[in-house]
Amino acid sequence: MSEQSANRRRFKRIAFDARTELRQGEYIWPVKLIDLSLKGLLIERPEPWLGNAEQIFYVDIHLSEDAEIQMDVQLKHDDHGQLGFVCRHINLESIQRLRRLIELNLADEAELERELGALIEL
Repeated sequence: MSEQSANRRRFKRIAFDARTELRQGEYIWPVKLIDLSLKGLLIERPEPWLGNAEQIFYVDIHLSEDAEIQMDVQLKHDDHGQLGFVCRHINLESIQRLRRLIELNLADEAELERELGALIEL
């Protein structure tokens, strides 16, 4: 089993639509968010795509006018017009918002606790 497959099993992805921006250096791309998890996110690849996979990206997911999730992410895969990123850093406020968002979208609170435990183990 690949590392990517193992992460998919440990971290439930939720489909979510929110205004999302991807930044790297001088570039800012408005992107379509496909899904996210406690470990990362999947977006549609913007055009033109000039991102450098060797460098860290910054993501802002706007939940409302006064609430957002901010992450430092690393590109893990670029397949079929989609970019998959793994979270490298997230502040406490953003992780609380992400946790709440996932909690609202999972039917089972025990599943959320398993995912949080798996995240801590990494």
